[in-house]
Amino acid sequence: MSGERVCVGAIAGAFGVRGEAKVKSFTDEPEAVAAYGPLESEDRTRRFDIRLVRPVKGGFAARLSGIATREEAEALKGTRLYVNRAVLPAPEEDEFYYADLIGLAVEDGDGAHLGKVKAVHEFGAGDMLEYVPDAGGETVLVPFTREAVPVVDVAAGRVVVDPPATDEEETES
Repeated sequence: MSGERVCVGAIAGAFGVRGEAKVKSFTDEPEAVAAYGPLESEDRTRRFDIRLVRPVKGGFAARLSGIATREEAEALKGTRLYVNRAVLPAPEEDEFYYADLIGLAVEDGDGAHLGKVKAVHEFGAGDMLEYVPDAGGETVLVPFTREAVPVVDVAAGRVVVDPPATDEEETES
């Protein structure tokens, strides 16, 4: 397991005029973002107790300790929220935390080593696995779906990618 902290959410901006923030949850059960105790900013300079007020489109309106105005909440937009790994439940069989994937070997379907996982990005339209190719050059983004990443084996330290064909590759065949 990599890392001592796991990103469980992000502040998407202010919500309303009374200092509430819109919080997007990255947890399996969205309400759990507030269940693990104080949340920290990525750089560890800010720590927030969080209380979910109500569900809103794309997340929750939440009260964060130390935040009293709309301007203070808006200034936190984009802040990713972390908890210590030790407070999270152990993943079930065939489950994993995205943080556990960082640094794993990336292989193709034939077992050829392609690179190492750099990040998993959580976009609204779908998650993307980013890896650094061994051959150098730009990082590669692959849709993080069962079709494009059919094997995730944290214990063996590897993922297998089978990215979808591009339009250019399809016209060449």
